[in-house]
This record gives sequence, structure tokens and C-alpha cells, in this order.
Amino acid sequence: MGIGFFYRTYYIIERFLQWFYTLNNTTMEKVQNLIIGFGKAGKTLAVDLAKAGQSVILVEQSPKMYGGTCINVGCIPSKKLAFLAHEKHAMQKQDAITLGEAVNEKDALIEKLNKANYDKVAKVAKVVTGKASFVDANTVKVALADGGEETISAERVFINTGAKNWAPPIEGLKDNPFVYDSTSIMELQKAPKHLVIIGGGYIGLEFAFTLSEFGTKVTILETSDTFVPREDREIAAELEKIMNSRNIEIKLNQKVEKVTAKEDVAIVQTADGDLEAEAVLVATGRRANVQDLALENAGVKLAERGYIEVNEYLQTSVPHIWAMGDVAGSPQFTYISLDDYRVVKDQILGDGERSTRGRTFPYAVFVDPPLANVGLTEAVAKEKGIKVRTAKLPAVNIPKAKILEQTEGLLKAVVDAETDQIIGAQLLCAESHEIINFLDLAIRQGMTWQEVRDYIFTHPTMIEAFNMLFGQFED
Repeated sequence: MGIGFFYRTYYIIERFLQWFYTLNNTTMEKVQNLIIGFGKAGKTLAVDLAKAGQSVILVEQSPKMYGGTCINVGCIPSKKLAFLAHEKHAMQKQDAITLGEAVNEKDALIEKLNKANYDKVAKVAKVVTGKASFVDANTVKVALADGGEETISAERVFINTGAKNWAPPIEGLKDNPFVYDSTSIMELQKAPKHLVIIGGGYIGLEFAFTLSEFGTKVTILETSDTFVPREDREIAAELEKIMNSRNIEIKLNQKVEKVTAKEDVAIVQTADGDLEAEAVLVATGRRANVQDLALENAGVKLAERGYIEVNEYLQTSVPHIWAMGDVAGSPQFTYISLDDYRVVKDQILGDGERSTRGRTFPYAVFVDPPLANVGLTEAVAKEKGIKVRTAKLPAVNIPKAKILEQTEGLLKAVVDAETDQIIGAQLLCAESHEIINFLDLAIRQGMTWQEVRDYIFTHPTMIEAFNMLFGQFED
């Protein structure tokens, strides 16, 4: 019996002990509804199904994500920082609050919301913390933090695992102390002198304004030849003018070749030259968070760009498995995830009529002033063959904007020239993220520009600007 026999025996004993430990740390539970992911749709559905008398288990991979992306690493913390930054800019108090103090306020808010969300679900449903993966279409294995394992058999499964930051294959991004994503950038305790943002999308724009208002010079590198291509060109030009006044530069047609870490700065190498920066934010989009789910074991198909393929009722290729929110390729807004919940809830507890077909919605980008959009832009309407009329109103003409001392921006409306119905609006002005919702309702209700022009609004408010904006259509 040589050394080989000893090692083989040791290996067999080790494998037996691992099997024995797993056997004794594995439980099997049957449930009507299994929800994977603590996002807006998942947590809301969990509570409603439980209150309807059904058994529910919600699995979340990390305690830091109780409540989902929005409250922990997304809209709530980023908008808290943005609010504090914009407030500082508006008050013109350079010493009003530091970035570190703002981050601490943000963290305190997240801690409260995280706990509140966990408690709300845990009161009515079972919450399991661990990494979920499919064994088959009805069975999910959960690797628990203590090394144990729980197996859950479910009649229905709902996937709400969201999306995660995606970085392009640029040399030097990985393990670079100066490189951040949209989560880690919110932990900075000191504003960098110069921030380079790779990607000219909405996430990058929001952080550009936030950091610039803490005194950072910002350079945005965008690969395409068009700045915010989804937006109206006149609105985009106005936004770029505001950015220039805030020490934010946008460079188009840029290809980042390499990012190198030096002693106290990063060197961002592009075809047009090198840039030095104390911080580099990679804001090149997000991808579906599906890599650990073993979806192939359940027969769940993926769609383009790796999102889960769903129908208009958010069912996957397996009828008793649904996907909701970002992971299903829905527009990446919390309120869309909430509407996904309504669609799915209707399949389980309602008449099954609700779907995502023809769904329209407004959106806002929290720059300063905020940018909001609903319906069609002038260019898109013309592409669809619609005869349009447009009206514009500089924000400086709005009494409330003067009161707020926030007179930058432009408002634009698009109407059908033949029916006078409102079909779109783009607002770059103070409080646009609030007042855009009125125009969304107006479009849904088929209101004409005359009806909004003559609508009685309170005064002085930003929303009364619609009296003036739609008054521009008068013959």
C-alpha cells in the first residue's frame, strides 16, 4: 500500500463526508409560489399572494439586496445623492455638504428601507437567503450562506433577479482601483478632481451632474456620433448647453482602448489621446442577471442580449414560470417592474386580461434640471407618417421657475395636426419628472392641446407652464 492508496482513501473519505454533510444540511419544501429575487415586482407579488392565502417563498441571494436594486444600489441612493448635489448647486453653498456627508446620508436611508422591505415580506411569507438555481422546471436548489442547501418544489416560479452592470472588454478595467461602476461610485467619500465616464447614456449623465455639483470636472466618452439619440434634437442641444455650463464635457465618436492605473490617477487611452482622471466610471449599460440560475435545467429560453424570453403576459417558454422586471427585458425602470407585477398578479388572482401589449409610459432622467419624456418626439412622429405641429417654451418664462431660481431649460410639445390630440412632450426644466405624468394621462385620455391650454392649474406651479406651452398652438 503506497502513497497512491493513501491519497485515494483520503479522497473517498472526504467525498463521503461532504455528501453526508450536504445530506444533513439539505431540506425539501413544497410551496405554491416561489419567487427568485427581491425586486419591486417580486416583493410586491409575494405580499399579495401570501395575503390571498397562498404559500410563498422568496429567495434573495444577498441581505444587502432586500428590497431590490432600486432601494439598495439604484434609483433611491443615486437620487438621494443627486438631490443633495442639486440642492447644493441651487443654494450656491460650496461648503453646504461634502460628498462624504452625502454618502453617509444615503447609506442611512438605504439601511432603513432595506430593513423595512425585509420586514414587510417576512411578516407574511418565508424569506430564504441564498443562491437559487433550477434543478428542473419545478425544483430549485438554494445554496445557503452557512454551507447548507435547501431544495424547494414549487407549482409556480417567478423570476425577478434584475440586471447587473456590464463592462465592455477594455484592457485595464478589471481590478483597477480607479475604475467604478454605478454601484461602487456611490461609495466615494471625496469628490475626484476629474471624472471620466465611459458611456453617454442616462446613468452616466446622472452621475455626471451629481459629481460636477460637488466640484468635479467631468468628461463623458460616447462611442456613437449622436448625443442622447432617443431625445428630441432641440432638447438635446439645450441639455448639452447646460452641461457645458456645469464643467461637463461630452466627446462623441470615442473609442477607449485601455485604462492604466498609475500612482494617483488613471490614464484613459483613446484614439484621440490620453486623459488623466482620479476616477473612471464605466456606465455602458446593464445585462440580465441570469448566469447562476441554470435556466437550461428548467427549459427556460433566453432572448436577444441574454434576457429571459417572455410573452405579453410575462410567461417564459415554460408556462408556469414567469419573469418580471429587468431580467425579462422590460424597460429598466422600477415603475415598469411594478407594472409587470400587476400583469402577473392578474394571471394568478385576476381574470388574466392584463398584458404588456401596447404599454406606454413616461420616463425621467435626473440631471439638473431633470429631463422628462412621454409619447412621440417630433422626429419619430414624422417617421410614422403623422402630420405634426410643435410648440416650445423656454423655462425662463415660467413664474415658478423664477421663484425657484431654476430658469434653465426648454419645454416642447408635439400634437397631431389633424386631430389636435397631444401625442408627445419633452420637458427639460425644474420638476419635469413630476409634471410629465399629467401629460402621460392627457395622451392616454386623448386630450387635445386646447383642453390642456385651458386647464385650471394652481399658481404658482411648474405644471401651469402647460397653459403657456399649449397656448403656443393658437392660430
